Amino acid sequence: MPFTLPPDANGILPDRMIAAMADAGLILPEYPFVESQIQPASLDLRLGAMAYRVRASFLPGPGATVAERIDELKLHEIDLSDGAVLETNCVYIVPLLESLALPPEIVAAANPKSSTGRLDVFTRVIADGTRRFDMIGAGYHGPLYAEISPKTFPVLLREGSRLSQVRFRSGDAILDADELDALHARERLVDSDDTEFANGVALSVDLSGENADGFVGYRAKRHTGVIDIDRRGRYAVGEFWEPIAARPDGSLILDPGEFYILASKEAVQVPPDYAAEMVPFDPLVGEFRVHYAGFFDPGFGYAGAGGQGSRAVLEVRSREVPFILEHGQIVGRLVYEKMLARPDAIYGQRIGSSYQAQGLKLSKHFRV
Repeated sequence: MPFTLPPDANGILPDRMIAAMADAGLILPEYPFVESQIQPASLDLRLGAMAYRVRASFLPGPGATVAERIDELKLHEIDLSDGAVLETNCVYIVPLLESLALPPEIVAAANPKSSTGRLDVFTRVIADGTRRFDMIGAGYHGPLYAEISPKTFPVLLREGSRLSQVRFRSGDAILDADELDALHARERLVDSDDTEFANGVALSVDLSGENADGFVGYRAKRHTGVIDIDRRGRYAVGEFWEPIAARPDGSLILDPGEFYILASKEAVQVPPDYAAEMVPFDPLVGEFRVHYAGFFDPGFGYAGAGGQGSRAVLEVRSREVPFILEHGQIVGRLVYEKMLARPDAIYGQRIGSSYQAQGLKLSKHFRV
């Protein structure tokens, strides 16, 4: 079945168009899609049966394939068919079960799934001939690979596990400051009256403790047990995380190399005709970073989809020196984009959404 876009299409493709791309042979899964793999504005990507432990991270660059670089750099192969543990601070490359045959008017961008980032599993998607991670150019025909490096917890993965997701775009759909301001006036994107809208919606960190019973976040423990990436609600929080109580002065000292789960001060809404993405924080403002960018689906935190605004969970890591975060300090920006059409199912409605109406929340792997 041929796949066509409307003339002058500008926006992110919704769920039914992703399904139509697969029907037209533009997305080529090795096995049929599974339930919930197609999300409102993205497609979950599944790991293949083999992982390759490599000496170092890499980009193939123009004219080179990922497979060629794996042959040059691999140390050993790991069969994921029945599950295998990936160790911390090692780099692995895994071919994905989905490959692409994109038309010239569609580009793709990948990102870790929310649960992947909250486990501090550094994950990026690589395509043949690329100079950038997570970016797949218009007209790309070829396989996709995941680079995986667990940073804090060893993880158990298997063929079919989903760590990354990909969005498909046509044209330029990013809202500028005036468009964001107008959308906020109509839909109230954040529960704040003094939010900045230059280069996206500014998000600040909540260190008051008022929204989480006196706690402001969690710091990951070292030398823990293994986390099975496909098991929901299995692990006790105290075995993997140390809760952080609020300080009277509203500050938090980030220790170098430690991993923290914090939450935004602002409650966020993403209307059904839009999607959003958290962009990396400007490193010139401080010696820390919000570790993983993330996709926010249409309907995230939206009142009509069972939300009342949702806090953005922040995966934060300090750099080489200790750094003091202050309550209300800006730590990231949320860029909004237009959908090409409203999805058939939005976040929070019938798709097993794990983080609707969330506050400070660990990944779905931990028992509440």
